[in-house]
Amino acid sequence: MNKMEKALHELAEMDDLAAQGSPIHRLHPAAKLLSTIAYIILTVSFHKYDLTGLMPMLLGPVLLFQLSGIPVRTCFYKLRIVLPLVMAVGLFNPFFDRAPLLQLGTVAVSGGVISMLTLMLKGVFCLMASFLLMATTPIDSLCAALRKLHVPGLLVTLLLLTYRYVGVMTEELAVMTDAYHLRAPGQKGIQVSAWGSFLGQLLLRSMDRAQELYASMLLRGYHDHFHYADIRPFRLPDGLYLGGSILVFLLLRFVPVAALLGSLFVR
Repeated sequence: MNKMEKALHELAEMDDLAAQGSPIHRLHPAAKLLSTIAYIILTVSFHKYDLTGLMPMLLGPVLLFQLSGIPVRTCFYKLRIVLPLVMAVGLFNPFFDRAPLLQLGTVAVSGGVISMLTLMLKGVFCLMASFLLMATTPIDSLCAALRKLHVPGLLVTLLLLTYRYVGVMTEELAVMTDAYHLRAPGQKGIQVSAWGSFLGQLLLRSMDRAQELYASMLLRGYHDHFHYADIRPFRLPDGLYLGGSILVFLLLRFVPVAALLGSLFVR
């Protein structure tokens, strides 16, 4: 199994995760979407030096992972490529902000180090919340919820097609990669001299496949918009989850939970 086939397998695994039947999976997609948006907004609103205040925000995703039956390690495995990029955003903060902010014994910690850690944790927490939304909500239901919230249909269609047909392009890339390695046995990767022709062939094959897919869509009644998945009405448990989760996130944001817990242990 080459890298492209592994990528296709992981896409299929995401669909399998979203098809499970936990209490979180059964919630209305709009409730989960709005709750995730609220969590992300509140998480990024922390001050760049408020590292201790940010830490309790981890409780939200961890609790929801437990309720959904999805291991946290699955999240980090699926995001193993994106996480280093997110965590690299604040690497230069210690070089620009060298003023000491706190003292740990004989070691002075600069504000740049604190802001770097805070920025990294913000990115990790937001990725965890976004992954949880995708892992508990089928893409069709999520797009239907976006339309219910009056998100422009063009944007929703782009999201749906991008998610659905990135696998199609990956399949074409896998076929071309296998064909290349059959013609160059024992060679690792693709030679630089072949990159231009390889990408050109990929573009041509993708355009041909896109025309076939578009013709199939027209034959199935597509006329500039999709008939999204039928989702059930918004019910009381959905409202309770939405209101309760936002209330918990607000408490974690504006109540110094870490300081309160610290004072209890000090006593």
